Parts: sequence; C-alpha cells; structure tokens
Amino acid sequence: MAPENLPTPQGASPARSTPGPLVAAWGKALHHGDLVRTLALGLPVTPAGDRSHWESVDAPTLAAVATRAETDLAAPWPAPLASHYARYFRDGNRTAYEDRVRERQRRLSRAALTAAWTGDVAWLDETVDGVLLLCEQSSWSWAAHDDTFTVHGSVTPTVTDPYLDLGAGEVVGQLAWVDALLGEALDARAPGIRARVRHEARTRVLEPFVRRRDWHWLGLDGDVHNWNPWIHGNVLAATLGLVDDPDEAATLVGLVVDGLDRFVASVPPDGAIDEGYSYWWNGAGRALEALELLSAATGGALDATGVPTVRETARFPHRMQVAGPWYVNVADGPARPPADQPWHVLHRWGRLIDDPAVTAHADSHRRPGAPVVTEDAGLGRALLGLSTPGWVAAAPVDPPLPRETWLPSVQLLVARETAGSAEGLTLAVKGGHNGEHHNHNDVGSVSVALDGVPVVVDAGQPTYTAQTFGPDRYEIWTMQSGWHTVPVVAGAEQAAGRDHGAADVHVETSADRSSLSLDLSDAYPGTTPGTWRRTATLDRARREVTVLDTRTRTDDGSHDDDGQGGDHQVPADEVRLLLHGEVRLTDEGEASVRAPGTSRDAVLRWDAAAATARLTTRKVDDPLLAGVWGERLTRLDLVLVPAGQDHAGFTVTVTAGAQP
Repeated sequence: MAPENLPTPQGASPARSTPGPLVAAWGKALHHGDLVRTLALGLPVTPAGDRSHWESVDAPTLAAVATRAETDLAAPWPAPLASHYARYFRDGNRTAYEDRVRERQRRLSRAALTAAWTGDVAWLDETVDGVLLLCEQSSWSWAAHDDTFTVHGSVTPTVTDPYLDLGAGEVVGQLAWVDALLGEALDARAPGIRARVRHEARTRVLEPFVRRRDWHWLGLDGDVHNWNPWIHGNVLAATLGLVDDPDEAATLVGLVVDGLDRFVASVPPDGAIDEGYSYWWNGAGRALEALELLSAATGGALDATGVPTVRETARFPHRMQVAGPWYVNVADGPARPPADQPWHVLHRWGRLIDDPAVTAHADSHRRPGAPVVTEDAGLGRALLGLSTPGWVAAAPVDPPLPRETWLPSVQLLVARETAGSAEGLTLAVKGGHNGEHHNHNDVGSVSVALDGVPVVVDAGQPTYTAQTFGPDRYEIWTMQSGWHTVPVVAGAEQAAGRDHGAADVHVETSADRSSLSLDLSDAYPGTTPGTWRRTATLDRARREVTVLDTRTRTDDGSHDDDGQGGDHQVPADEVRLLLHGEVRLTDEGEASVRAPGTSRDAVLRWDAAAATARLTTRKVDDPLLAGVWGERLTRLDLVLVPAGQDHAGFTVTVTAGAQP
C-alpha cells in the first residue's frame, strides 16, 4: 500500500504477463518490504563539508569550472521569459526558451561545484540564488513538451498542472545533487531553501509521477524510447536525495524499476539503439547510470551487470566509432558529436562487465591534465565523474575500433579495413525501416570514411524546431531520402513509416569481405513494380568499397506509372551520394572528394555510359550542421540511362587516392 502522503496512482501500469529482464533477475528483492529494508537513502557524493576530500579533488577540473563561474558573475542570471516560452506555440522556435534554461542550470552547477571546492560563502549565495530561481520558474518542463496548450489552451505554463518531461526531470535531478553536495552548508547559510526544494520536487515531479500512470514515456503502448530512462533516472536521484521516508522512497523506487525494466526489455539482444550513438547517451547510457544508482542504494541487491542486454548495450558506443571524433550517425544524430561526454560512465561499466574494449573506448578520450568532466552534461554526472578514481587517473589508450560489427536488430553493418586502425576505408550501411525513433528516410543508406574522416555521409540532425516532430517533419531536407546516399526510384523518394523498410536482407562477414545486401523496394511505395536490390561491400583485399544497385522489373515494361493511361515520359532512376569536402568531376565516370583535414582524395568511379553525373551544392546554414560539415555539402546525382529500364547492375566504387 502506498503511504498516505503519496497520491493514488491513476491509470496504473497494467501487469505484464512476462516480467522484463530486471524484474526477472531481481525477484523477491523488489517486494515493497524488502525494498524498505534494503534502501539506503542518499546519493553517492562526498558532501562539501568533508574538506579533506574536496581539497584533494582533481584541481584542473575544478579550476576550469571556477574560471567559468567567475565569468558568470559579470552577467545577470539567464532569464527565460514567458515570451520565449510562448514562441514554441507561435512560431515553432524552441531554443529561445530551452537555451536560457540550460544555461541557468549550467551556471548553477558551476556555482555549486565552486562552492564545494572553495568553501566560500559567496559561492553558496550564488548557489542559493540559482536554486531559488529554479524553484520560482513557472515550469520545469520545456515548452516543446508541455501539454499546456493542448489541454488548457495556454501558451504559458499551467502551474496547477505540471508536466513531467525531460526538462522537469533534469531540474529535479540537479536540485537533488545540489542538496546532497551542499545540504548542511545550505542549512547554515540559507535556512528554508532545502524545504523549498523538497516542496517543489514533490509538487512538480514526485506526485505527478506517482499519480499519473499514463505518461507516454512509460512505454505502456509498447513504444519505449530514450525519455524512459532519462526521466526515471532523474526521478530516482530525486527520490534518493530528497525523500526522507523509506516507505515512500520504496514506493517510488518500485515504480522506477518497473519503468526501467520496460526500457531494458525493449533493448534488443545485440544492444543496438535505433536512435543511434548520440541518443545512446541520453537513453541506454542514462539507464546504465540509473542502474548503478539502484545498485549503490541497495548494497548490490539490485545489480544489473549480469543482464545480457545491459552488457551488450554498453558495447554499442565503441562499435559505432569511425575514428577520433567521428561516429556512425543514423536518425537524429551528428556524425561528430560533442567531445565532452560523461566518459566515466563507460569507464566504470567496462570494468563492471569486465570488457576492456568498453573501458578503452572511454579512456581513449582522456587527456591527462585536462578536466575530467564538465558541467554541461549535468551536475550529477560531473560529481560521479570526479569521484571515479580510475577515470581521473586514466591515461589515454588507442580506441578498440572493431574490424566489423553487425547488429541484426537494426540491420546495421560497420566494417573497416584493419581492426584498431583508422587508416583506409570504413563502410557503414543500414537497412531497417522508416518508422524508427527519430527516423530519417534512409533505408539502404551508405556512409564511407577515408582515413577516419567521413566522405560519403549522412547529414544528420539540424537544430530542432516545432517542425522537427510535427506532421511536416519530412519537409526538412536532412530527413528526406533524397539527401541521403540512397536511390531515387522512378523519380520517387522513400516514404516514412514502419512498413517501408528493407527486405530479404543478407549479410556476409569474413576476413576479406564485409557485405550487406537488401531489397529496398518496400521503401518506395507506388513506384513501378519490381525490385531494387542494393549490395554494399568492403573488399579488404582490393581495398575498395562497392555499392551495387540492381533494378529488376516484374511487369512487361508498359506499366503506367501515373495511372492516367497513354504514353508519357518515365521518370529516371538515380543513385545519389552525399559528399563531404571538396568535390570534383575529374573524368568521365570519376569524381574525387577531399575531406577537410585529410591528406588524400577518395576516388569514386562508375560506368559513364550508364549514368549522367551532376553535382548539387547545398549551403549548410544551420549552426548544428555547419559545426559538423562546414559551409556546404555536395550531392552527386548519377542519373541512370535509359529511363524506365532494368539495370543489370550499376556499381559505384570508392577507393583511396595516392598519398601525396
């Protein structure tokens, strides 16, 4: 029975006929009474009052944070306004509000860390100011997620009906870590502030979390995505850090476990995440962090290191690395993600599951003498990174760079010429379907890197707006198949939806060859009957990538594509490649690509008699995309001739040019 001071759940989660892997592994330990007896409330952080500890914490990290905190004092606190919030509902802009909220939270994290390091009451005052500003902020939800307009017709927050989203989770989690770090000092300096935090946490997050069991991110409809562990992890931190009643805490933890169990059950056996590497950090990566907290809070009674899918998903990030800062990007992910990730999470999990490759991938990003964490990823992550001695002391090592990875759940093949080396060609090719999370219409998409730098690319994610997740999503050029390295079939691009995916998929993996072959026909509804088979291969012996496209019609060639009858011009088929760098048509049936910062060209060749080549330059004016690719991308369109005919096999090869 839930304690009286918690609300009664509405629309309670239906019982599942088969428990997920966590519930199956933990069994009796999840009974309410056992949780009450097992839980050790509190977060795993050394309080600022332990001066011997904080005076010995990694100095380069805290000095860098303190320098940024000092700079903050010259400016007012960021002020997210009602007009910024309303912009999302008026013109679709979400960054005007979210950017100010995020910078407010980062400033608070900098102040709290500097207060813990220096013990200076001036930084305590700065921390109290930030905490109270968050407590007085009308909504912790981001406008893009809030249902205030659809439910209440309001373009400003409805304070009597708080919405529990990623933003609210981030705020409550941050406040819990601030309280764990500075609680006694806050009591002494600003009596009442901790009570205010607990009131707001209960009103805005904990009560709605328990009362409403219809949150879409719970995944009760089977659609489980990255919101689930992200929010559950922050609710768990708030429970452990801000709830004093063990019985109440056990009720909350039980609901958190139920939610995390649903997420882990959704992870396929190969550990792949269809949202890609970047979203792994705020999906499966968040789940790993929450599972560590659960283990710590229960003295190891709730330990997930033996769960196979948990172990496999810890291996997903290093399997997606191309080389250096470049990663295989699918869906809404950049090919060059931010370098400042919470690498300590993977460092610890590599050790927890005894997988040196996981730890090596993390440690390859460690730079001795450089800060071990930043505040950008959140205060909790920064504190845990600072308190991971192995990560603080880690020396950089070579990343694992597996020779080959095949993930059948998402039909993604990644292969390079030589294991452990960025030199030469790396191929990534995906099948899947066009109803994936954060989907782009990209079935059959191919990416190729030369010497660790992408040359045939997936553009990735532009800045989010209301359009990004609205009915007009596929009017955004980066989401369309026409701007991916996939065919255009009879003038048609791919359609969105789960039904539009790869079929008859075959993979070949050997020492000499890595190849993925798939039928793309279902991705192009309404086109001339037939099949379009694509086979992408890395041939290590020949040191080349080939992309072979074969179209076979199943009618007699007289099919009426427009349904109007009579003669008409049949639209041409095209093979398109999106290219990064300086692109030149160097000869009939040949082009070269020199990516920025590289010393040799990638050379593309095809049968000039079978296709007409043209180049289309796309100016990259979105700041997120420009930060990855520079000022432009170039699309090579190979228009197959004659139009409307079978193609017995049209091949594009990619090889490395000579070293200068």
